Amino acid sequence: MIIIIRLVVVGFFFHYRVMHPVNDAYALWLVSVICEIWFALSWILDQFPKWLPIDRETYLDRLSLRYEKEGQPSQLSPVDIFVSTVDPLKEPPLVTANTVLSILAVDYPVDKVSCYVSDDGAAMLTFEALSETSEFARKWVPFCKKFNIEPRAPEFYFAQKIDYLKDKVLPSFVKERRAMKREYEEFKVRINALVAKAQKVPEEGWTMQDGTPWPGNNVRDHPGMIQVFLGQSGGHDTDGNELPRLVYVSREKRPGFNHHKKAGAMNALVRVSAVLTNAPYLLNLDCDHYINNSKALRESMCFMMDPLLGKRVCYVQFPQRFDGIDKNDRYANRNTVFFDINMKGLDGIQGPIYVGTGCVFRRQALYGYDAPKTKKPPTRTCNCWPKWCCCGCCCGGRKKKKKTNNPKSELKKRNSRKADAGGHVPVCALEGIEEGIEGIESENVALMSEQKLEKKFGQSPVFVASTLLENGGTLKSASPASLLKEAIHVISCGYEDKTEWGKEVGWIYGSVTEDILTGFKMHCHGWRSIYCIPSRPAFKGSAPINLSDRLHQVLRWALGSIEIFLSRHCPLWYGYGGGLKWLERLSYINATVYPWTSIPLLAYCTLPAVCLLTGKFITPELSNVASLWFLSLFICIFATSILEMRWSGVGIDEWWRNEQFWVIGGVSAHLFAVFQGLLKVLAGVDTNFTVTSKAGDDEDFSELYAFKWTTLLIPPTTLLIINLIGVVAGISNAINNGYESWGPLFGKLFFAFWVIVHLYPFLKGLLGRQNRTPTIIIVWSILLASIFSLLWVRIDPFLAKSDGPVLEECGLDCN
Repeated sequence: MIIIIRLVVVGFFFHYRVMHPVNDAYALWLVSVICEIWFALSWILDQFPKWLPIDRETYLDRLSLRYEKEGQPSQLSPVDIFVSTVDPLKEPPLVTANTVLSILAVDYPVDKVSCYVSDDGAAMLTFEALSETSEFARKWVPFCKKFNIEPRAPEFYFAQKIDYLKDKVLPSFVKERRAMKREYEEFKVRINALVAKAQKVPEEGWTMQDGTPWPGNNVRDHPGMIQVFLGQSGGHDTDGNELPRLVYVSREKRPGFNHHKKAGAMNALVRVSAVLTNAPYLLNLDCDHYINNSKALRESMCFMMDPLLGKRVCYVQFPQRFDGIDKNDRYANRNTVFFDINMKGLDGIQGPIYVGTGCVFRRQALYGYDAPKTKKPPTRTCNCWPKWCCCGCCCGGRKKKKKTNNPKSELKKRNSRKADAGGHVPVCALEGIEEGIEGIESENVALMSEQKLEKKFGQSPVFVASTLLENGGTLKSASPASLLKEAIHVISCGYEDKTEWGKEVGWIYGSVTEDILTGFKMHCHGWRSIYCIPSRPAFKGSAPINLSDRLHQVLRWALGSIEIFLSRHCPLWYGYGGGLKWLERLSYINATVYPWTSIPLLAYCTLPAVCLLTGKFITPELSNVASLWFLSLFICIFATSILEMRWSGVGIDEWWRNEQFWVIGGVSAHLFAVFQGLLKVLAGVDTNFTVTSKAGDDEDFSELYAFKWTTLLIPPTTLLIINLIGVVAGISNAINNGYESWGPLFGKLFFAFWVIVHLYPFLKGLLGRQNRTPTIIIVWSILLASIFSLLWVRIDPFLAKSDGPVLEECGLDCN
């Protein structure tokens, strides 16, 4: 109701603004009206998908009752967990190790969990750190499960400032905890020694323990590497219990091939995991996002394995929560408004957007298949109609039925006989794909389907066979050696050539924000997603907390949106006739259009200074009716904001930080993203991004005060200076011209203070700790201040304004 009332008020507001131009400042008025219309449209795009917010609740005890019956093996579905890392010097191996340890200690049947670590930098440091991690896991995992500790990442568990004896009943806990902490400190020393050793690369390159050179010495030219650290053989802890699988993967890199960065690495993991374990569900985590809630996988299975709705769910997205952010959250790093307001609203339509990490996928949805069709209930439940009428209705219904476009539908019938009850494909199915079926005319259609599948998924019979299994499972008779050989084949750099990988299958290529594009394609296939917010956050990670890194992160997201907007996948024209709901489409349009708001926002933030320097304003003198519409609009803005904060639980301080950073990011990172995106798409000039450095374990919030000069800081700095100069100029002019000029001045000052207050966190970021401003900022500020001061002098505000020539008596009698 408030949204509808606000729409009505906005309509009357714009009627007044358009019908009452400012004749003596027509250019200022026109620019302001265009900007306000754009802001109104962007607000509508942002508000409409919030009409049906949902709060979901899970019941883990019911999940256990259904799938974990006493005396029987667990029926919970297997999960393959992906961890991606690139540069171990920017993403510390200790951070990755903690993420892996939290995965291996997760509260889930161990035979159902497999962890795959993608090392896209082919670093021997990452390999050796993972080897050390697998050894430490043999002690850490039984300790976590014996005492049921949370979180199960040792760095964050031991750093907790809480009563760790709470809810602990075993007397041996204190002794074993002390011993485990000592073991972890020794583990950290070993990891830090590896990092120190890796700082200086030998001239001949790295050498492994057996004396052979490390295959990844040339990062851009190396073969594919797979190492199974923990598995079915030898993967046991100190108590003799089995541990989850841990697999190191580094895909092949060769010059001349486009490797598609993170999206390509994730697709390689999809294929490797399908060959080795083929779990029906996948969890995707960044190397710095550890499992904070050991029951997170069970939370997602409450939706994925739901007998009624689970079959149509493509992924379960968890909100991102962060450690190590200052309590004031100066640069809105927590993104609370997005994760607790926007995403909840999307869950009521078709589901939240995929945000890159903390997401459990259905493997079949990643293969580009359509969502299963919903069965319509019968239209008639009684038997009072004549038989001929009933038959006519049925026949009519059959005639109208369309053929399904599910690519796997043709092969389901043929493979249902070949697949055994456990979901495993026997060897004959694999041989049929390898050798083909010759001389049997009835199998021609099946052979054509196999060729289509190979064209879609690539030339790997083992992988193609795995795509036909909805419930997962691997080949029974295949030896581990043959599976590893096939796994090496599917991560070769030429495997994706002439296939649909990155186009219709897996993570989609074409944007630096491959996450939004991948989720968008799934929703276009008719799938829905789920947003799950457990009482204990499922995953936690680190965020760049200083101003420069934060702006570069926002720049990367905005550039990805611009790339999608200028591509064939733009939600404005892509995916019509599919399964995408129109409100969901509006949300994706909003996710790709928002960087363009930077242009009107920059113009609107410049207007206050121009008004104060010229003495003009963007509105004529307000009448009583006009004042009523302005007041109503402000009341509606506050009402919608308060209601959002009430139902989402977001605090007013978090909401205000988000508003401030919307302006800061809008006039800097989003603006640069628009021009870089246009250069990249239209002129082919690519922009390379560096991985954001993860926070180290130095002094608390030391990174907050780290200052790194970047061109992103120029536009906000300029806006701050010209608005401050404008305020001084306006007040000086009012003092010079008398009390009558103070009335019109207040509106202009309010306008200018609106800009300055929104940019205040940016100003604090420039000043740094103890007001030690970098020299480059001082030089830049003095230069800009000089330019605008000269302009101000040229305008000469201290002289009284008059329309005619100045006439004075000279005292001479000319007659």
